[in-house]
Amino acid sequence: MTNLFHRNLNRMALFTAFLAVMLIVFRNEFLQIAVANIYLNGVIIGATLFGIGLCFVQMFALLPEYRWLRAYCYGYRDAPIPPCLLRPVALMLRARPARISADALNGMLDMILIRFEDSRESVRYITNTLIFLGLLGTFLGLIMTVGSFADLINGLDFSDTNVLTNMQQGLALPLSGMATAFTSSLMGLAGSLSVGFLGLQLQQAQNSIFCELEEYLSMHTRVAVADDEINN
Repeated sequence: MTNLFHRNLNRMALFTAFLAVMLIVFRNEFLQIAVANIYLNGVIIGATLFGIGLCFVQMFALLPEYRWLRAYCYGYRDAPIPPCLLRPVALMLRARPARISADALNGMLDMILIRFEDSRESVRYITNTLIFLGLLGTFLGLIMTVGSFADLINGLDFSDTNVLTNMQQGLALPLSGMATAFTSSLMGLAGSLSVGFLGLQLQQAQNSIFCELEEYLSMHTRVAVADDEINN
């Protein structure tokens, strides 16, 4: 489990460093995309940064759970109780007999799975929110584009000799709407992919803890045998 847990943490760190390097290298292009609609894109950027930070907070929150599990598997029964996810199981295992029943094992594993799922809900919500913000920007930009084209056509006087000049000047608003649509979609998808990848590494780290605990407890599980099998 040590290698798996640290491998996921290293992947998160390397991926975040890669994102930072790409932003530094392409900072001019990124700024041009961001200022297309500074308010909506600013919200998307803020949600992305919050999601990345939340993934790292939850990843580091697994460290006490990880240390307790390693200590318990090596026979240290008086190790400090983990603060959150594995705390109920740790309290039950502290006073358990030499072997536990299969029903107790299933109950403990189900409890851990529910807690792991609940801890990942916030990351999933941020990922879905980023997708929603990208789609919102797309529809908002299309509405701006269609409305601007309608205003442009209605305001043109084709008998005027400067109609082409007026049309060229009036295209600024429709093009601004298209820029909002494309840039918000791009940033929303990029943000959701970034937070989703970090959330995947968090899930794999939790799964490594779960599998280690499941394997250890399975070796100390007492399986009930039916009476007729004992008589035979």
